[in-house]
Parts: sequence; structure tokens; C-alpha cells
Amino acid sequence: MGNNHSHSHKHEVQGKNLLFSIFLNIVITIAQVIGGILSGSLALISDALHNFSDVLSLVFSYIAHKLSKKKASVNQTFGYKRAELIAAFVNAMTLIIVALFLIYGATERFFNPHKIASELVIWLSLLGIIVNGLSVLILKSDADKNLNMKSAYLHLFTDMLASVAVLIGGLLMKYFQWYWVDSVMTLIIAIYLIVVGVDLLIKSTQMLMLFTPSHIEIKEIVREVHKIPGIGKLHHIHVWYLNEEELHLEAHLDCLEDIKMSEFNEMLHKVEYVLLDKFQINHVNIQPEYNKEDPMDFIVQD
Repeated sequence: MGNNHSHSHKHEVQGKNLLFSIFLNIVITIAQVIGGILSGSLALISDALHNFSDVLSLVFSYIAHKLSKKKASVNQTFGYKRAELIAAFVNAMTLIIVALFLIYGATERFFNPHKIASELVIWLSLLGIIVNGLSVLILKSDADKNLNMKSAYLHLFTDMLASVAVLIGGLLMKYFQWYWVDSVMTLIIAIYLIVVGVDLLIKSTQMLMLFTPSHIEIKEIVREVHKIPGIGKLHHIHVWYLNEEELHLEAHLDCLEDIKMSEFNEMLHKVEYVLLDKFQINHVNIQPEYNKEDPMDFIVQD
């Protein structure tokens, strides 16, 4: 049995950035609830609820991030490395659910507009833009490298856009009494929320279901490995992401000759090099075989 664990330099996600963003969003949520009650603005209250859902999502992301750092044990042989994928999946679902609620609320407000204290709405929406904008900047570098952080980042980014919509609505209500604009802006943001949420949901689901990554072509892997001298056939192949840093392959490798283990080790080293160099597969688990009566299909249902 061959087993390889090759790691390239990876981005170190900063959990403290999430913690700071959680604090900022708790502050803005409380401010918007109070402001919404005082001004009579349903838009502010709904934005506050949106922010509160993000606080919960950020807390979940932070817990998942901390769990992912725990070491493996005899009871959790992979540790909690997939916790961040679960967090990304749940956060994607909440993005879509929040968007649906926003669409419902915006549609209702469009047909039943009412006068509100627009000045308070304007100032609190500006506060929301500043706070969420700062959180977005803090998490930007982590979001580019980590699906869990991306889900948190998207929540905050859409929060910022929602605050921009509330600001525009507040200004138009103050100067033109166009109370329907708030509903239109909310609908646009909700649609965007669904688009990014569905994309994140698909990616996290594919990883959780251990699907072969979209950039990996199994037949191309086989062609490249079969070029190595002494190899009969690579079969029983599984390729999956454990998390975003660890791409695994396990397979059976049929040898053309009854070779010694030391010779197989040399062959395995060549296989590992090809898989890492051409496909970025950094965890390889190979079962060697010789003249074994076994299905030789690339993919075999175990």
C-alpha cells in the first residue's frame, strides 16, 4: 500500500478576522433594530434581521474554522477538516432563504408603501455600509482561498449592498417621496443573493458528496499513469476533496510483473510525482496488485 502526503504552501486563514467581523455586525444589528423601531422603517428592521442572520452564519463559520484546526485522533482519523465545508453549505442555504424572505417583504412593501423617518434611515444605512464594508475588506484575502470564509464574505458583501439599497431608498424617500424604490432595490439584491448562494451551495455539495472535482478528468489521469514503465492498469479509482487544501486519490494499481516491494516503492514515487505535478493531487493511496482476479474498470462500485 502506498500513501503520500504532499503539501504545497497554503494560505493561513485568520480566524480573528471573523471574530472582529462578528463584533461589528452585532453592533450594527442592535443599532438598526433600535433605529427601525424609532423611525418606523420596515426596511431597516428587515436589514437588521438580515444582519442578525449573518451574525449567526459568522459564528458558525468561526466555530467550523476552529474545529478544522483540531488534530486527528483514533476516533476522528480525518480530524474536523470537513467542518468548514458543512459551514459553507449551511451558509449558502441561509443566503437563499434570506433572499426569499427579502423578495416576499419587498413585494409586500411595493404594493403597500408607507411614510417613514428617512433621515434616521439614511444615517443608519451609512453606518451599515461602513461596518460591512470594513468586514468585507478584512475577509477578502481569506475568501479567495477558503470556501467557508467565502460564504461568510458573501453574507457580509450582500449586507453592504443591502445597506446601499436602504441608503438610496432613504435619499429618494427624503427628497422625492418615492417609497417604492426601496422595494425595487431589495428585489435586485435578493436576486443577486440567490445567484451567489446557489453557486456556493453547488460547490459545497459537490465536495461533501465526494464528487470528482470538475477540473479532474479520470481518463486523463489513467493515460498519464499508464505511461510509467511496469504499470499494467490503474483501476478502482476515487478522486475527491477532503477539504479545499487536500485532494485525494485512491486506486488499485495492477503491476505487469511480480516485483519486490522496493521496486514498487520506486514505481509509486513516479506515480505520486505525476499526480501532483499534473493534477495537484497531494494525497495518494495506492493498492498494488499482480494477476489478481478483480474488475479492471476505472470506476468500480464498491
